[in-house]
Amino acid sequence: MEGVEKKEGPRKIPFVGGEPVTGTIVEMVYRPETAETLFAVYTGGNIRYEQVFPVSKYQTLVPYSPNNNLIRNRIVLFPSETVEYESEERLIKDIRAFIHRYVDVSPLFESITVYYILLSWVYEAFNELPYLRVRGDFGSGKTRFLLIAGAIMFRPIFASGASSISPIFRILDSFHGTLLIDEGDFRMSDEKAELVKILNNGNSRGFPVLRSEQSHTTKEFNPVAYSVFGPKIIATRGFFQDRALESRFITEDTGNGKLRSDIPINLPSVYEEEALVLRNKLLMFRFRNLHKPRELRNQIDRGVEPRLNQIFSPLLSMIADEDTKASLRHLANLYAKEIATDRETDIEAQVLGVIQELLTANAQARLAIGDITARFTEKFGHEYERRITEKWIGAIVRKKLKLKTHRVQGLFVIPHSEELRLKALFERYRITAPEGESDLVDLVDIV
Repeated sequence: MEGVEKKEGPRKIPFVGGEPVTGTIVEMVYRPETAETLFAVYTGGNIRYEQVFPVSKYQTLVPYSPNNNLIRNRIVLFPSETVEYESEERLIKDIRAFIHRYVDVSPLFESITVYYILLSWVYEAFNELPYLRVRGDFGSGKTRFLLIAGAIMFRPIFASGASSISPIFRILDSFHGTLLIDEGDFRMSDEKAELVKILNNGNSRGFPVLRSEQSHTTKEFNPVAYSVFGPKIIATRGFFQDRALESRFITEDTGNGKLRSDIPINLPSVYEEEALVLRNKLLMFRFRNLHKPRELRNQIDRGVEPRLNQIFSPLLSMIADEDTKASLRHLANLYAKEIATDRETDIEAQVLGVIQELLTANAQARLAIGDITARFTEKFGHEYERRITEKWIGAIVRKKLKLKTHRVQGLFVIPHSEELRLKALFERYRITAPEGESDLVDLVDIV
């Protein structure tokens, strides 16, 4: 009727899952045989299926449409229902058997993958997460690993098929799932830089990626925060230059041996059905374990640095088997030693880079340890928790780089006689002068 104000119903909000109200976990399921999406609602140990989930009289949660392009094309995978599993031990065996049937990795990394899959289904219970990585050349099995492990991860997002990196921010922010990505699919340097942003911000809660987006109405550019926190598995051919980023990965080098004879060269279509059964069981695992208390303290030796404790502790808290825990702790200690060795090399290269800069800026200047320390602190001080002192830098120069120093007018300096030694060090550490400058400025009158 005219003059009668039409009442609007509650606003419908697309939702994939979480805990919209305390004590109730809601997860979207997708049933391709009937082309429908529903909510599996878990409250007090009971499960029911709903078309919508009212939050208040103003808001109602609705599942994404089954015609959504990402769902229809299997870019993001979901369970179809909850399925009971015999025991957690039996579930772990079934996951391990599925991985072992189609993928050839080391026994330790196979175990790590099993528990990482479990971790992905309850990842919101943690504030920091590790990443898994398979590293190797073409044809070494990296893509197969992504497909198989990804098929039973929590809301797996197969981003390798994306034409660019830009949609990944939005997909992660919308679906809050597990990112599976092959670095090799992104060949442009700016795309790889964007990928590094996701990886740098995505292992700790509360560090969204900010991007400038244009408003459709005002055409103004405004910063938008995208949440990228969550589990991630990445395939690469090499290393990342950022040592802090490198330390977030638990890595398996692939293609080092002959492929197991029982591994099928081509994936049979039945693997998708097997994966769906496991996703359904893992949904039940999520409902029962999302709020299970987990001990994160004292999972690794106190001698291991905090960053490694952060990435290994969530995974260790998922493991009941003591032998597997011991193997993973041993791996963490090996990583700690490798990082310590790499860090020493990095410090030496950084000090040499500073020396090269000082020489390039002024060949006649006195190359004093104090000046090297001041410039090192300015450039790299933020990377170190310890105080940068002349004594420490002097020890690196003398003990690590084996350069002699003389005391001149109360200052320790590197004398002219070390010119050949410096040249050899620059070559070994690949320290090059700025473009247009000679590789090594003569050490004339520096003492």
